Amino acid sequence: MEPELLFTSPVTGWGRIDVERLGGLAGYGMPGSRIRSRGHILAKDLSPADQNALRTLFIQPTEAPTWMRDGFRYHLTRQSDCGPQTIVAAEAAVPDAIRECVRDELIPDGASSLR
Repeated sequence: MEPELLFTSPVTGWGRIDVERLGGLAGYGMPGSRIRSRGHILAKDLSPADQNALRTLFIQPTEAPTWMRDGFRYHLTRQSDCGPQTIVAAEAAVPDAIRECVRDELIPDGASSLR
């Protein structure tokens, strides 16, 4: 990132964005689910448009519906100079680059109750 862009970045002072995807047809991440979808991305690695979209999500969060047929919700936690902050966003509001950082993993037997 060029030095002059550092001060115009909408996510200056942000670090890692932790992402968890919940819901969908398989009920990812829901109680009793054997599948968990998680990932992370550094805010500085996002395009300026995605940084701006992410900033808007954190400034004006719109709560994602708790239930939507086969839809996903995303828990986004930013690590910033002010500490961690988490929001829940509908899939349509989350930039592609953030959705694409998520990887699915199987939860071993008995481990889902330990989360």
